[in-house]
Amino acid sequence: MFQGETAVTLDEKGRVAIPAAHREAVARVSGNRLVVTYNPFEHGCLWIFPEKEWERVRDEVNALPSVKAVHRNLQMKLVGAAAHVEPDGSGRVQLPASQRGAAGLEKKAVLLGMGNKFELWSEQAHLAKIRETIGEAQITEDMEDLRL
Repeated sequence: MFQGETAVTLDEKGRVAIPAAHREAVARVSGNRLVVTYNPFEHGCLWIFPEKEWERVRDEVNALPSVKAVHRNLQMKLVGAAAHVEPDGSGRVQLPASQRGAAGLEKKAVLLGMGNKFELWSEQAHLAKIRETIGEAQITEDMEDLRL
């Protein structure tokens, strides 16, 4: 559903505009209700889900047995930190200050459409991630089937 890479700017109030190309889809699939939370796997990035997709992810994460520390950590980072946001008339969403700070998001950022969600990366973290190469030893059976 969402794809593409867009350089975005956070304003002085910590708002970021959803690109115009995605606003209609956001309104259609989520009624303009989005959820912002941490990317638990990579520093420098927040995840932004349409509300319905978020509910599916939230329920799967909450169903994990909390007796395992890794599950509790995942539940804390995803569910515990989740914040509902709605685009204003200009398509901007207010990002929680705590999340912006923890992810290192400042003025310049990159918004990636990742199918079922957006990833909002700090400019520096995105650049570092893009510069990483994927080595042959990292290729899994699933990736071997890809025809790139």
